[in-house]
Amino acid sequence: MHVIVLGAGVVGTTTAYYLSQLGYRVTVVDRASDVGDGASFANAGQLSYSFTDALAKPEFLASMPRLLLGKEPGTRVRLTPALMAWGLLFLGQCTTKRAEHNTVAVLKTAMRSAELMTELRERVPFEFSHRRAGKLVLLSDQAELESATASSRLKNAHGSDTRILSRAEAVTIEPALEHISDKFIAAVYSQNDEVADSLKFTTGLRKWLEEDGRVTFRLSSTAKKIVARRGRAHAVVVGDDTIEADAVVVCMGAWSSRLLRTIAINPHIYPMRGYSITLPSGEASPTVSVTVLKHRIVFSNIDGFIRIAGFADFAGFDTSADIERTRSLLELAKRVAPDAASYDSEDIRAWGGFRPMTPNGQPLVGATALRGLFLNTGHGMLGWTLACATGHDAAQAVLRTH
Repeated sequence: MHVIVLGAGVVGTTTAYYLSQLGYRVTVVDRASDVGDGASFANAGQLSYSFTDALAKPEFLASMPRLLLGKEPGTRVRLTPALMAWGLLFLGQCTTKRAEHNTVAVLKTAMRSAELMTELRERVPFEFSHRRAGKLVLLSDQAELESATASSRLKNAHGSDTRILSRAEAVTIEPALEHISDKFIAAVYSQNDEVADSLKFTTGLRKWLEEDGRVTFRLSSTAKKIVARRGRAHAVVVGDDTIEADAVVVCMGAWSSRLLRTIAINPHIYPMRGYSITLPSGEASPTVSVTVLKHRIVFSNIDGFIRIAGFADFAGFDTSADIERTRSLLELAKRVAPDAASYDSEDIRAWGGFRPMTPNGQPLVGATALRGLFLNTGHGMLGWTLACATGHDAAQAVLRTH
């Protein structure tokens, strides 16, 4: 049986892996010239299995006036009909009950993903700078501490392992925090979280899959339309060709909506743009992954380089501000952690990518109303973290109907 996977990012390539393990012949289609060219290219690199807190929560409502007035440097908002329609659904999730439900649902997926990643690494050995680094989230005030304490209590009740540490305890675990300019009063710590290079992973997995012989990658090829016949996904129009398949899995991240509209499916995914900068290590680079919650900025040590990631822009597919935003991210990082990276190095790699956000923060995985059509998309900021679990689940969904 033949399955077409649309999207060759970390989610699509991992989905192809699990489908191949079930014996399917798989064709992966992507408009890019290589795998991992979109959101997988230079994300924060964190496998944040313990940090799945929903973005939609009551506290978000209090921040809305500042966001809409442009007073939050880490977020740009451009009101459009598309954002307003999505935003209404998002605001509907900003209750305590729904926030807790969404946090726990994603946590359970993340914990399964951690187990599956371990199995995959044992089965398919290749290098992608994987390391159990642990993660520290720095808390700047009492409100952040109270919120983090409640969140840790909730997640620990469902199998997570996070601890609230004093400032002194956090510095003991990561001495580089002595060089953080921003004051923090406490931190959330998970020793089990990991870092790895998602681009190296996607590239290495592609190579293994091609050598295995069950997966073909058709790159530099745009999927234009899903063809339905008698209530079933029958084929995909790719460029000037029509490729028939027994099943189609859409793993196109933020671009999923554009294709799904051709068959009247609206997954309610919004493209939230984030940014990263990769630099050589500094004199006081952290080895533990560090998030400065106040600024929504992340520092990851990946194979001797520091990946700095952050910001959340709601401006559609606009990329015109990328140079300005990455410059702002660099300036912020230099102010917050002046010794974490070699900021004056000429070896600097800047990147921007679209995170596919659903209103409730949960990815869309499984069958659709159209027989033979499946989704594995909408992972938000956790595509790398959740890829193994959702790839596995999407493949199992195909198996159940074939």
